[in-house]
Amino acid sequence: MELKDKVALVTGASSGIGAATAKKLAAAGVKVGLAARRLDRLHGLAAEIRHAGGEALAIEMDVTDLAAVERGVRELAARYGTIDIVFANAGLMPISDIASLKVDEWHRMVDVNIKGLFNTVAAALPILKENKSGHIVTTSSIAGRKTFPGLGVYCATKHAVAAFTDILRMEVAPKHDIRVTCVQPGAVESELFEHITDDGYRSQMESLKKQMTFLKAEDIGDSIVYALQAPGRVDLAEMFIMPTSQPW
Repeated sequence: MELKDKVALVTGASSGIGAATAKKLAAAGVKVGLAARRLDRLHGLAAEIRHAGGEALAIEMDVTDLAAVERGVRELAARYGTIDIVFANAGLMPISDIASLKVDEWHRMVDVNIKGLFNTVAAALPILKENKSGHIVTTSSIAGRKTFPGLGVYCATKHAVAAFTDILRMEVAPKHDIRVTCVQPGAVESELFEHITDDGYRSQMESLKKQMTFLKAEDIGDSIVYALQAPGRVDLAEMFIMPTSQPW
Protein backbone atom coordinates (compact mmCIF):
# COMPACT_ATOMS: atom_id res chain seq x y z
CA MET A 1 0.00 0.00 0.00
CA GLU A 2 1.27 3.46 -0.89
CA LEU A 3 1.76 5.66 2.19
CA LYS A 4 2.67 8.92 0.49
CA ASP A 5 0.18 11.70 1.31
CA LYS A 6 -1.73 9.54 3.81
CA VAL A 7 -2.61 11.24 7.10
CA ALA A 8 -1.76 9.64 10.46
CA LEU A 9 -2.62 10.44 14.06
CA VAL A 10 0.06 9.27 16.51
CA THR A 11 -0.70 9.48 20.23
CA GLY A 12 2.10 9.36 22.76
CA ALA A 13 4.22 11.05 20.10
CA SER A 14 6.43 13.10 22.40
CA SER A 15 8.94 10.29 23.03
CA GLY A 16 9.85 6.65 22.56
CA ILE A 17 7.90 4.46 20.16
CA GLY A 18 5.48 7.26 19.27
CA ALA A 19 8.17 9.74 18.27
CA ALA A 20 10.22 7.13 16.41
CA THR A 21 7.19 5.86 14.49
CA ALA A 22 6.10 9.40 13.61
CA LYS A 23 9.51 10.02 12.04
CA LYS A 24 9.36 6.73 10.11
CA LEU A 25 5.88 7.59 8.82
CA ALA A 26 6.93 11.07 7.79
CA ALA A 27 9.94 9.65 5.94
CA ALA A 28 7.51 7.45 4.01
CA GLY A 29 5.52 10.52 2.92
CA VAL A 30 2.79 10.43 5.57
CA LYS A 31 1.42 13.71 6.98
CA VAL A 32 1.65 13.16 10.72
CA GLY A 33 -0.44 14.53 13.57
CA LEU A 34 1.79 14.44 16.65
CA ALA A 35 -0.40 14.13 19.75
CA ALA A 36 0.70 14.23 23.39
CA ARG A 37 0.55 16.46 26.47
CA ARG A 38 4.11 17.85 26.17
CA LEU A 39 3.57 20.42 23.45
CA ASP A 40 7.14 21.72 23.60
CA ARG A 41 8.48 18.30 22.66
CA LEU A 42 5.93 17.96 19.88
CA HIS A 43 6.98 21.29 18.37
CA GLY A 44 10.60 20.14 18.41
CA LEU A 45 9.70 16.85 16.73
CA ALA A 46 7.52 18.61 14.15
CA ALA A 47 10.40 20.95 13.31
CA GLU A 48 12.74 17.96 12.91
CA ILE A 49 10.29 16.26 10.55
CA ARG A 50 9.78 19.41 8.48
CA HIS A 51 13.55 19.95 8.27
CA ALA A 52 13.81 16.45 6.78
CA GLY A 53 11.18 17.33 4.17
CA GLY A 54 8.11 15.86 5.85
CA GLU A 55 4.85 17.31 7.13
CA ALA A 56 3.74 17.31 10.75
CA LEU A 57 1.25 19.03 13.03
CA ALA A 58 1.77 19.28 16.80
CA ILE A 59 -1.46 18.63 18.71
CA GLU A 60 -1.70 19.07 22.47
CA MET A 61 -3.76 16.10 23.65
CA ASP A 62 -4.47 14.29 26.91
CA VAL A 63 -5.88 10.93 25.77
CA THR A 64 -7.73 10.51 29.08
CA ASP A 65 -9.94 13.49 28.11
CA LEU A 66 -12.38 12.49 25.36
CA ALA A 67 -13.18 16.11 24.51
CA ALA A 68 -9.46 16.85 24.04
CA VAL A 69 -9.04 13.82 21.80
CA GLU A 70 -12.05 14.81 19.72
CA ARG A 71 -10.66 18.35 19.34
CA GLY A 72 -7.30 16.98 18.23
CA VAL A 73 -8.89 14.65 15.68
CA ARG A 74 -10.95 17.53 14.27
CA GLU A 75 -7.86 19.73 14.10
CA LEU A 76 -5.85 17.12 12.20
CA ALA A 77 -8.68 16.33 9.79
CA ALA A 78 -9.27 20.02 9.15
CA ARG A 79 -5.58 20.60 8.41
CA TYR A 80 -5.10 17.71 5.98
CA GLY A 81 -8.64 16.85 4.89
CA THR A 82 -8.99 13.41 6.47
CA ILE A 83 -7.32 10.76 8.64
CA ASP A 84 -6.16 7.44 7.18
CA ILE A 85 -4.01 5.93 9.94
CA VAL A 86 -4.46 5.94 13.71
CA PHE A 87 -1.60 4.83 15.95
CA ALA A 88 -3.09 4.64 19.45
CA ASN A 89 0.19 4.38 21.32
CA ALA A 90 0.01 6.45 24.52
CA GLY A 91 0.85 4.41 27.60
CA LEU A 92 2.41 4.25 31.07
CA MET A 93 4.29 1.45 32.86
CA PRO A 94 4.86 1.96 36.59
CA ILE A 95 6.00 -1.28 38.25
CA SER A 96 5.25 -2.31 41.83
CA ASP A 97 3.86 -5.26 43.76
CA ILE A 98 0.09 -5.24 44.09
CA ALA A 99 0.49 -5.35 47.88
CA SER A 100 2.26 -1.98 47.72
CA LEU A 101 -1.20 -0.56 46.97
CA LYS A 102 -0.03 2.24 44.67
CA VAL A 103 -3.66 2.78 43.75
CA ASP A 104 -3.10 6.17 42.12
CA GLU A 105 -0.66 4.53 39.71
CA TRP A 106 -3.17 1.76 38.98
CA HIS A 107 -5.89 4.23 38.06
CA ARG A 108 -3.51 6.32 35.98
CA MET A 109 -2.52 3.23 33.96
CA VAL A 110 -6.15 2.30 33.41
CA ASP A 111 -6.96 5.87 32.37
CA VAL A 112 -4.10 6.18 29.87
CA ASN A 113 -3.54 2.63 28.63
CA ILE A 114 -7.18 1.55 28.34
CA LYS A 115 -9.46 4.60 28.38
CA GLY A 116 -6.98 6.54 26.26
CA LEU A 117 -7.24 3.83 23.60
CA PHE A 118 -11.02 3.84 23.83
CA ASN A 119 -11.14 7.64 23.47
CA THR A 120 -8.78 7.63 20.48
CA VAL A 121 -10.75 4.98 18.63
CA ALA A 122 -14.08 6.60 19.46
CA ALA A 123 -12.91 9.97 18.13
CA ALA A 124 -11.24 8.74 14.93
CA LEU A 125 -13.29 5.72 13.86
CA PRO A 126 -16.18 7.70 12.35
CA ILE A 127 -13.77 9.31 9.87
CA LEU A 128 -12.32 5.95 8.83
CA LYS A 129 -15.81 4.48 8.49
CA GLU A 130 -16.88 7.38 6.30
CA ASN A 131 -13.81 6.81 4.13
CA LYS A 132 -14.51 3.05 4.03
CA SER A 133 -10.79 2.49 4.53
CA GLY A 134 -7.97 3.06 6.97
CA HIS A 135 -5.68 1.35 9.44
CA ILE A 136 -5.73 1.40 13.25
CA VAL A 137 -2.59 0.31 15.12
CA THR A 138 -2.51 -0.17 18.88
CA THR A 139 0.38 -0.74 21.27
CA SER A 140 0.01 -3.72 23.56
CA SER A 141 3.06 -5.57 24.89
CA ILE A 142 4.57 -8.91 25.73
CA ALA A 143 2.70 -8.09 28.97
CA GLY A 144 -0.49 -8.41 26.94
CA ARG A 145 0.34 -12.08 26.30
CA LYS A 146 2.20 -13.12 29.46
CA THR A 147 2.22 -12.08 33.12
CA PHE A 148 5.11 -10.87 35.27
CA PRO A 149 5.44 -10.08 39.01
CA GLY A 150 5.33 -6.35 39.63
CA LEU A 151 3.33 -5.77 36.46
CA GLY A 152 -0.08 -6.87 37.72
CA VAL A 153 -2.01 -3.78 36.66
CA TYR A 154 0.14 -3.07 33.60
CA CYS A 155 -0.40 -6.63 32.36
CA ALA A 156 -4.12 -6.25 32.97
CA THR A 157 -4.22 -3.07 30.89
CA LYS A 158 -2.20 -4.56 28.04
CA HIS A 159 -4.30 -7.74 27.98
CA ALA A 160 -7.29 -5.40 27.69
CA VAL A 161 -5.64 -3.56 24.78
CA ALA A 162 -4.99 -6.85 22.96
CA ALA A 163 -8.55 -8.11 23.48
CA PHE A 164 -10.18 -4.83 22.47
CA THR A 165 -7.98 -4.56 19.38
CA ASP A 166 -8.76 -8.08 18.17
CA ILE A 167 -12.50 -7.58 18.55
CA LEU A 168 -12.22 -4.19 16.83
CA ARG A 169 -10.55 -5.97 13.91
CA MET A 170 -13.33 -8.56 13.74
CA GLU A 171 -15.96 -5.84 13.64
CA VAL A 172 -14.52 -3.18 11.34
CA ALA A 173 -12.18 -5.00 8.94
CA PRO A 174 -14.78 -7.03 7.00
CA LYS A 175 -17.54 -4.45 7.27
CA HIS A 176 -15.68 -1.17 6.66
CA ASP A 177 -12.37 -2.26 5.07
CA ILE A 178 -10.45 -0.86 8.04
CA ARG A 179 -7.40 -2.91 8.93
CA VAL A 180 -6.40 -3.28 12.59
CA THR A 181 -2.99 -4.25 13.98
CA CYS A 182 -1.95 -4.91 17.58
CA VAL A 183 1.78 -4.39 18.14
CA GLN A 184 3.18 -6.40 21.06
CA PRO A 185 6.83 -5.52 21.78
CA GLY A 186 9.17 -7.13 24.23
CA ALA A 187 11.75 -4.99 26.04
CA VAL A 188 12.21 -1.63 24.30
CA GLU A 189 14.44 1.29 25.26
CA SER A 190 11.99 4.06 26.16
CA GLU A 191 10.90 6.51 28.83
CA LEU A 192 8.48 3.96 30.28
CA PHE A 193 11.08 2.96 32.89
CA GLU A 194 11.12 6.54 34.18
CA HIS A 195 7.57 6.01 35.42
CA ILE A 196 8.75 3.38 37.94
CA THR A 197 8.57 4.75 41.48
CA ASP A 198 9.47 1.47 43.24
CA ASP A 199 13.24 1.58 43.82
CA GLY A 200 13.62 -2.20 43.81
CA TYR A 201 11.93 -2.73 40.47
CA ARG A 202 13.65 0.28 38.95
CA SER A 203 16.99 -1.22 39.91
CA GLN A 204 15.92 -4.55 38.39
CA MET A 205 15.07 -2.89 35.09
CA GLU A 206 18.42 -1.10 35.01
CA SER A 207 20.18 -4.42 35.64
CA LEU A 208 18.16 -6.05 32.85
CA LYS A 209 19.57 -3.54 30.36
CA LYS A 210 23.04 -4.96 31.09
CA GLN A 211 21.89 -8.55 30.56
CA MET A 212 20.37 -8.24 27.09
CA THR A 213 20.11 -5.89 24.13
CA PHE A 214 16.78 -4.08 24.17
CA LEU A 215 14.85 -3.23 21.03
CA LYS A 216 15.12 0.35 19.80
CA ALA A 217 11.97 2.43 19.36
CA GLU A 218 12.91 2.68 15.69
CA ASP A 219 12.56 -1.11 15.38
CA ILE A 220 8.89 -0.83 16.32
CA GLY A 221 8.44 2.08 13.90
CA ASP A 222 9.87 -0.01 11.07
CA SER A 223 7.52 -2.88 11.94
CA ILE A 224 4.51 -0.57 11.88
CA VAL A 225 5.46 0.85 8.49
CA TYR A 226 5.80 -2.74 7.24
CA ALA A 227 2.26 -3.56 8.46
CA LEU A 228 0.83 -0.40 6.89
CA GLN A 229 2.48 -1.11 3.54
CA ALA A 230 1.14 -4.66 3.26
CA PRO A 231 -1.28 -5.27 0.36
CA GLY A 232 -4.88 -4.31 1.10
CA ARG A 233 -5.92 -7.97 1.32
CA VAL A 234 -3.43 -8.50 4.17
CA ASP A 235 -4.17 -7.52 7.78
CA LEU A 236 -1.23 -8.16 10.09
CA ALA A 237 -3.53 -8.57 13.07
CA GLU A 238 -0.78 -9.11 15.65
CA MET A 239 2.93 -8.33 15.59
CA PHE A 240 4.89 -9.92 18.44
CA ILE A 241 8.32 -8.26 18.32
CA MET A 242 11.04 -9.56 20.61
CA PRO A 243 14.69 -8.73 21.25
CA THR A 244 16.79 -11.61 19.98
CA SER A 245 18.39 -11.95 23.41
CA GLN A 246 15.17 -11.83 25.49
CA PRO A 247 14.61 -15.34 26.88
CA TRP A 248 11.13 -14.90 28.39
